[in-house]
Amino acid sequence: MAVIAHTLDTQTAPAAERAGLWGDWINRLFHGLKNDNYGDTQFDGRISTLHAGDVVLTRLEANRHRVTRSASQVRASEEGFLKIVAPFVGCAGVEQKGREAWVTPDQWSIYDTTDSYAVANPERVEHLIVMLPKRHLAERGLQLDALMARRLGGSGGVARMALDTMRSAWRELPGMSEPAACGVGDAITQFVHLAMLDLAGIGTAVTQREALRERIKQHVAVHLGDPALSVDSVAHALNCSRRQLYNAFAEEPDGVAGYILRRRIEACRLAFDDRTQDRRSITEIAFAFGFSSMAHFSRVFRSQLGMPPSDYRRGMAPGLG
Repeated sequence: MAVIAHTLDTQTAPAAERAGLWGDWINRLFHGLKNDNYGDTQFDGRISTLHAGDVVLTRLEANRHRVTRSASQVRASEEGFLKIVAPFVGCAGVEQKGREAWVTPDQWSIYDTTDSYAVANPERVEHLIVMLPKRHLAERGLQLDALMARRLGGSGGVARMALDTMRSAWRELPGMSEPAACGVGDAITQFVHLAMLDLAGIGTAVTQREALRERIKQHVAVHLGDPALSVDSVAHALNCSRRQLYNAFAEEPDGVAGYILRRRIEACRLAFDDRTQDRRSITEIAFAFGFSSMAHFSRVFRSQLGMPPSDYRRGMAPGLG
């Protein structure tokens, strides 16, 4: 199943209604926000949204505006998110926890939707906004409060890699399979976690290996359907050596090649479980996820799941009915 983009554009409404319509959209999409347009009566804006598993990516293009979230709006929220603003054009000023961070293109800042905050956009902007469930980072033991409303990415390093990952995800997600998109969402979460560790002053050589491992996993997720995907092709694409790849995957049981194979088998298994894909043949699904030999696919599938793909698919039939 392809990743679906949802787009809202004020150009579809009469000019006099656009500012109010924008405020309604912002309030609904971002779980309770108050919007003001610095007193401007003319307004136009466009919002496009993609999903990468639990991670939500939004490209926002709009006239100048400012959003705020009060304590009362926070109490009404159902789920907490960590929210990232990363400008393509213009700037953004993030206020939270008594701090204010201004970010421009090639920078980003993160804030917590379970606390009050404000984001100022004093000129026309184009932003990438990324929302991650807060629990995914909070459960890793990070003390998040001190890391909110800080500027990241401008000096390179892991924070810049996180930004590159988010931007490349936005470009590549349309048309990507749902399993691949979930993998990309996991990669974004891991890179943001690594950037937070670095910001907290506890980045290490281990963190750098983890960063490379996540870059590898992201590349595999995007190129899973390419039969030429291999250890060598990954090394070439990421401009690193085979030794660096092996070191990054030292804690993985089957290395890079085994990881690619497992991801392909898992993607095929999920496709077999998906009722909307009942009409696709086993061969079509296997080839769509990078296998070029049915004999090889059947052998690997049996070794990992304990039965041939045909038996697995027939076994799922009663549950699908």
